[in-house]
Amino acid sequence: MITRLRFAPLFLLLLVPVSAFAAEPRLLVYTRNYTPDGKGYVHANIAHSVEALKALGAEMGCVVDSSDDPAVFTPENLKKYKVLIFSNSNNEAFTDDAQREAFKGFIKAGGGYVGIHSATGSERTWPYYWSIAGGKFRRHPKLQKFTVRVKDAESPVAAGVPSTFTWEDECYYHEFLSPDIHPVLVTDPTKIDDGKIKADPGGLLGDSVPLAWTLKADGGRTFYLALGHKPEHYDDPLYRTILRNGIRWAMGESKP
Repeated sequence: MITRLRFAPLFLLLLVPVSAFAAEPRLLVYTRNYTPDGKGYVHANIAHSVEALKALGAEMGCVVDSSDDPAVFTPENLKKYKVLIFSNSNNEAFTDDAQREAFKGFIKAGGGYVGIHSATGSERTWPYYWSIAGGKFRRHPKLQKFTVRVKDAESPVAAGVPSTFTWEDECYYHEFLSPDIHPVLVTDPTKIDDGKIKADPGGLLGDSVPLAWTLKADGGRTFYLALGHKPEHYDDPLYRTILRNGIRWAMGESKP
């Protein structure tokens, strides 16, 4: 009887597929904000975003690390990660070209990139980064309420998202938008309170300002979400749904 009890668990383990023991996917949340003159804007939402992303990672069966140290960008270290999440990073994300090459190598190897809110304000002098993020932050009108609408209801990112919803945020305008971005969420710029729109429209696609998009570029998969200025956004169930869907897309778990 004792022998049976001792060896039964081992026998059962032999029946479990090897894939069940695969390592959990790892995600890196990167939050560096830096300018040499110290004048760059640092979002108050960063701690909230990291907490929310760790919770979402746990729901998805992922291990989530967070850092604001550019030293994590080495080829060897990045091999651990499925997706790099630039959460409200801003200005200089890296300190040297070796780190930039590590980032580029990760993307070329098929890695996922997720950019949240001010992430498109990172690396403002490096065109390769803009091409992966999908665009470069230009400016935004004052924080206000506006209507967000789903541009592509068939996108996996839009799963569980209402066709339109009201949101209070900064409406980001971008320049150097990649022609290959696939907009998922947009807003009508004519409904935004913005005195500069006629002189400086930023990146528009027809009558739409793209607020969330997917992109395949240089071997990698990108999801970008411009929304997310306020700390409380990261506790909002709808916002978390959009983030979760986008992270899964960047991980390659669903098709565009």
